[in-house]
Amino acid sequence: MRKDIIEIRWHGRGGQGAITAAKIVANSAFVSGYKGVVMAPTFGTERRGAPIFTSLKVSKEKIYDISPIVSPDIVVVLDHMLLEEAGVTVGLKPGGLIVLNTPKQAGDYHFGGMKLAVADVTALSYKAGLQKGIVNSGIIGAFARASGLLDIDVLYEAIRKEFKDLKPDKNAEAARLAYNGTTMTVTMVATTAAKTGGM
Repeated sequence: MRKDIIEIRWHGRGGQGAITAAKIVANSAFVSGYKGVVMAPTFGTERRGAPIFTSLKVSKEKIYDISPIVSPDIVVVLDHMLLEEAGVTVGLKPGGLIVLNTPKQAGDYHFGGMKLAVADVTALSYKAGLQKGIVNSGIIGAFARASGLLDIDVLYEAIRKEFKDLKPDKNAEAARLAYNGTTMTVTMVATTAAKTGGM
């Protein structure tokens, strides 16, 4: 695998908009000068509420490898409860980044030295005026803050364009609140007690 390719895996539930969020980031990456942008949605059963994921690769050079992501650099999780039922962090490169929508603090998690960015995207999106449970625009803000890959203003514009008929300003505001509300840490190795608690 080429070292200049950034591999991002997005995990959510059917109906949360993980694929839409990845598409917005993909379009923004292309506009921002990334010549290689490959998105590979995985729809599965498509049942509302069922775990789903999608893959996104970005590079400054063209990408010819369209194989599935096995070892992502970044994992974006739209629902912290997925940590209990799906191997969302499987394959994450050592020192990789996890962007997590959660009401908990970063110190509550133990991912063995991985970088962790958390924000209560659900609450912040609701505060922005979106229907409860709509988190895809907000998670883009958290992703932007944590990864530093794309200019947040480019993402705001892409969000407004994507949701031009569905509260564009409120979706952009959700991203802004999540961007400002994201905190980061490097997680510690889990203690025995933490391991038995499911983390």
